[in-house]
Amino acid sequence: MKCTKCGRDAVYHARYEGKFYCHKHFNEMVESKVKQTVRKYGLIKRGDRIAVGVSGGKDSVVLLHILHKLSQKFPFEIIAITIDEGIAGYRPESVEIAKKNAKMLGVEHRIYSFKEYIGFTLDETVNIMGSFEKGERVGACSYCGVWRRWLLNYAAQDVNADKLAVGHNLDDEVQMFLMNIMRGDVARLGRTGPYYEIIHEGLIPRIKPLREVPEKEIVLYAILNNIEADFSECPYAVEAFRAEIRDWINEMEEKHPGTKYQILRSYDKMFPLLAKVYAHRDLNRCKICGQPTTGEICKACNFKLQVQKKAKEKGLTFRVE
Repeated sequence: MKCTKCGRDAVYHARYEGKFYCHKHFNEMVESKVKQTVRKYGLIKRGDRIAVGVSGGKDSVVLLHILHKLSQKFPFEIIAITIDEGIAGYRPESVEIAKKNAKMLGVEHRIYSFKEYIGFTLDETVNIMGSFEKGERVGACSYCGVWRRWLLNYAAQDVNADKLAVGHNLDDEVQMFLMNIMRGDVARLGRTGPYYEIIHEGLIPRIKPLREVPEKEIVLYAILNNIEADFSECPYAVEAFRAEIRDWINEMEEKHPGTKYQILRSYDKMFPLLAKVYAHRDLNRCKICGQPTTGEICKACNFKLQVQKKAKEKGLTFRVE
């Protein structure tokens, strides 16, 4: 196979567009997608301080490297933040990888843990709340997702960031869209699009520069450019509804190349209409933590109270702020 652009040996075949890419032009293609996304939606402004959520996984590490590269030509500042959920045998290694990448790039890096800011690691939460298979608790991903979003927002505020960049790729965006459609949660689709219709006080705007890049291209980008990343899967991922959606979408993409992009384009066409209806909502301040919420107590604090109650019933003691 030869590169469609220059005739050199190709390293990648983009079936969705029928083109082959050599190493050099593959890098340019991936980075161009990120630049175009940033430019199209005005995700980063001159002088912005961008907090980059870096878990140590492939998406977040590649995001850190590409944004660092962009920051050398366009004046904005980046700082890496890592959330340590407390997952034995998985998170410690990825946290170290996040540290190494930030240090190599000369980027300031801070770590925020569930244990310190929630009071429980995710492993402790799962042990306290019981078996998912037996219906004794909601999936670990539910606790993790809510607490991660809460702590990422807290961390972004703590480092005085203007925006929070997360490593959501094309696959993530398409999965999110279909999951919310299947759950009937159309309102969320009006709040999690490519840009913000409205920015609520107390919520740091999230940007997704990788949303046009397929997961497999991110994997290849990391490998070709010798970027150290954690490619392992979270041990709790098997509990997630997302895994079933992911497998189905990948099957459709294999049969019909370009399916993922077509789904994303459909969502992007719908988003402006959904945002006008659902983005403008009144938010309160959580009575416990002070973070924005639609009710009196935010979901993160509700979950925390549930775990505290269960731990007390079991006679377990944890340090809780």
